[in-house]
Amino acid sequence: MSQNHYQVLGVAPTAPAADIKRAYRQLVVRYHPDKHGGDIRYEEQFKAVAVAYGILGDPGRRATYDFQLAQAARRAAEAQRQQQQRPVSQHVYGVPMPPPAPLRTRPPAGSRERHYQRIPRQRPTFNRRDWLFTLLFIAGIVLFAMAVKATMDRVSANSNYADGLRAYARGDWSAAYSFMDETLHFRPGYAPALRRRGELARFSLQDAHAARLDFQDALQQPQSRRLTADLLYQLGRCEAALGRASTAEFNYTRSLALDSTRSIAYLARGETRLLDLHQPALAVADFTTGLSQYQRAGRKAPWHYVQLRGVAFAALSRYSEARADYLRVIQANPNDGRSYFLLGKLASHAGDSTAACEFYRRALSLGYEYARTAQAACH
Repeated sequence: MSQNHYQVLGVAPTAPAADIKRAYRQLVVRYHPDKHGGDIRYEEQFKAVAVAYGILGDPGRRATYDFQLAQAARRAAEAQRQQQQRPVSQHVYGVPMPPPAPLRTRPPAGSRERHYQRIPRQRPTFNRRDWLFTLLFIAGIVLFAMAVKATMDRVSANSNYADGLRAYARGDWSAAYSFMDETLHFRPGYAPALRRRGELARFSLQDAHAARLDFQDALQQPQSRRLTADLLYQLGRCEAALGRASTAEFNYTRSLALDSTRSIAYLARGETRLLDLHQPALAVADFTTGLSQYQRAGRKAPWHYVQLRGVAFAALSRYSEARADYLRVIQANPNDGRSYFLLGKLASHAGDSTAACEFYRRALSLGYEYARTAQAACH
């Protein structure tokens, strides 16, 4: 084409990027083949406009193209100047000069003057320097390949981790687990991905063993005290689910040593101490500390742990405090049949069989089937 890209778009070489983009949009609409019944002329113009904008729309490519236009303009100006200049051999100060004499060359050599010598074939040899350069070249290639692979693995890991976080946020657990698994394939030992995959294995897949391995691997990586405390709490949850109560208590204690404001760790340790280690006094202390932290933070107390504290109070024969906790749970959740059943146990222990039977009946009416045996004993 005789036109340059600026002429194709109909803009000046100094036009700003916004004018170039505006001209491109107008010409694309004007020359689109669908508007002209597939006319080949408009199709060629449409392609030319697309090519021109592909170069001028990119700042780097535009700068290169401007440099090429400037070079072409200088070459054209030089050629024009040479054409306009009069040859020195024709006139000197207006006086005609004879043409230059032709060059005299020697005729080709005859067959007698031609001598052919056979060049002996030399066997290539490698000295120490050649071997050193070769080894350095190979080592450079290997290091370059390793650097490229490490970079590509890091990019792929970051991309999969970002996709996994988006799937995690929208609740697509299966996709999130797959993305975290791919992240760890490209970047083993990446602590954030290990932590997320462990959470997914624990909550979504109900696989406490796999979650425990991920949390343990994540703890091997350096990170902040707060994240370490959270990982230890999660590891304690997995140990408790696997029936390792002593190890779970140890991990909860380590978590609280790093972050004493982690109220959920107090509550989880209290549950383990009450139900698995049979230490109701220590459990009451943990439940009280954790629930107090919830209250100071202005958050709603987990009624499950209030009920468990009542069980711990009952185990310590502190029946009035146990009854107060059960009533708090019923006040917050009137349909909790388990709390009615526990109140029935307290009434039965106090010798009030009438109240105990009434509490069992309410628990059974609310669907708590464990009260059925106690209710039958009342009859």
